[in-house]
Amino acid sequence: MPLNATIAAVTDRIRARSERTRKTYLDTMACAAAEGPRRAHLSCGNLAHAYAAMGDDKGTLTADKAPNIGIITAYNDMLSAHQPYERYPDLIRAAARAAGATAQVAGGVPAMCDGVTQGQTGMELSLFSRDVIALSAGVGLSHNVFDAALYLGVCDKIVPGLIIAAATFGYIPSVFLPAGPMPSGLPNDEKAKIRQKFATGEIGRDELMKAEMASYHGPGTCTFYGTANTNQMLMEFMGLHLPGSSFVNPNTPLRDALTVAGAERALEITALGNDFRPVSDILDEKAFVNGIVGLMATGGSTNLVLHLPAMARAAGVILDLEDFHDLSEVTPLMAKVYPNGLADVNHFHAAGGLGYMIGDLLNAGLLHPDTKTVVGDGLEHYTQEPQLKDGRVTYVPGTKVSLNDKILRPASDPFHAHGGLTQLSGNLGRGVIKTSAVAEERHIVEAKARVFHDQADVKTAFKNGEFTEDTIVVVRYQGPKSNGMPELHSLTPTLAVLQDRGLKVALVTDGRMSGASGKVPAAIHVCPEAADGGPLALVQDGDMIRLDATKGTLDVLADLTGRTPAPADLTGNGNGVGRELFETFRRNVGLAADGACTIL
Repeated sequence: MPLNATIAAVTDRIRARSERTRKTYLDTMACAAAEGPRRAHLSCGNLAHAYAAMGDDKGTLTADKAPNIGIITAYNDMLSAHQPYERYPDLIRAAARAAGATAQVAGGVPAMCDGVTQGQTGMELSLFSRDVIALSAGVGLSHNVFDAALYLGVCDKIVPGLIIAAATFGYIPSVFLPAGPMPSGLPNDEKAKIRQKFATGEIGRDELMKAEMASYHGPGTCTFYGTANTNQMLMEFMGLHLPGSSFVNPNTPLRDALTVAGAERALEITALGNDFRPVSDILDEKAFVNGIVGLMATGGSTNLVLHLPAMARAAGVILDLEDFHDLSEVTPLMAKVYPNGLADVNHFHAAGGLGYMIGDLLNAGLLHPDTKTVVGDGLEHYTQEPQLKDGRVTYVPGTKVSLNDKILRPASDPFHAHGGLTQLSGNLGRGVIKTSAVAEERHIVEAKARVFHDQADVKTAFKNGEFTEDTIVVVRYQGPKSNGMPELHSLTPTLAVLQDRGLKVALVTDGRMSGASGKVPAAIHVCPEAADGGPLALVQDGDMIRLDATKGTLDVLADLTGRTPAPADLTGNGNGVGRELFETFRRNVGLAADGACTIL
């Protein structure tokens, strides 16, 4: 089928908008690649330092004829999603030796868990950690002794930060290796019900703790479809994973075999071989459009609306909120995975997963088929399914039909005709709303504002019984300049209880929600933020606000003329839990609509 006209038009618009920056980027990458393997330009003393600890691999390294892989790892054993990476370097080194090559851990990057910091002070470092990850990976690769890079990272800011680094070192190939989701535990809808009961005082902390431990119970990503698993989807749609590798559980034979196969493929695509595939050629306009289509078709995390513009900018590609909106309008919602449905990512994978979805979207003309990927030319490679045969990965054609139409449907018969992400604009600024899990009767909310400067104050007002009528809860001074833009996901149970009581409620904020937020309408990423002169700073309790997700508008129905911005005490945002170290980030961060980046 020919490419959808809107997909083509949005791609052309991005290409035109990015013409200057993309050319500059590609010229820079071509110049670096033309110099050949980087190690050839180092002195013997430089190389001796790099090879000193390599033992029996020294001979291979000094011969300078075989590729050397640089491993960038986000391993720590506090994050369930990253704990499996402890074993990966040994697997990769063994695979490289078997191929007559070498591999070294080039460096580690920090990896925060938003589940641990949710609602806590540490969350104020979360978004900025993405840029720290990019910087850390850059330091690791700066030694210039690597012919390709393998990136070990999964969760929320880690993959976007690693993509920024990979694009910056785009003159060498990059392959991303996932760790996979933990096996299914307590169903996510049951967990949500228990959280709401705790919010209303129906159960105690001991019962809540049992439920949470039953949900998050082993190595691997959390099984709901939040930012971490959305990242894994993106890496397949954008051609940076091996096909079908995203949702294979950790510590299984197939998972290990995919890790080995990823290392082998990285060796095959260096400048020393016959299939040179620098990542700068992969991360183009088409790849990012395909990624956004995947985001919409799966109902993925709103956090990627922040991350994708930053990731793209690192490769000279300029994205705008209108691109997300227009692509959402023509992309059908094909998956129902929690919070958009009851299934988790393991169920989604079993129903046909990404291979089925990519194949169906290609057949519908909703993806660019002719992209470059780490495994070859054309996205058709990603319709295949990996299997284990004699200890090695082999590929067979993936399913052409959904194996569970309550979880995964074809583009011709989707759950919704569009992806559910809408750009909002009006006299309160620009933002976005995700409606894929919001009931249609709640897509328009017009109600009095109740204004807060701290999410804890919202919970206190709820406990005091102060919400008795339809309300739009405004939580401002939550943008990146104010306090690092923490997620406000911990408000979801509170607002959901009010909604279940029959009230019409919505959230309006210059902050962000979690990729796991669902049924409560939330206008997020509103910019300019209150601390940057945005009109949210002028809103007062009792002002009527209209949020209309059907028309894409966000307006206060009051005259703001002559009002002065409400003062906010931000002095405490710079102290405690490491916040002192991030003052420069808060001062120099860009708009949320542009990716809230400090280094690009």
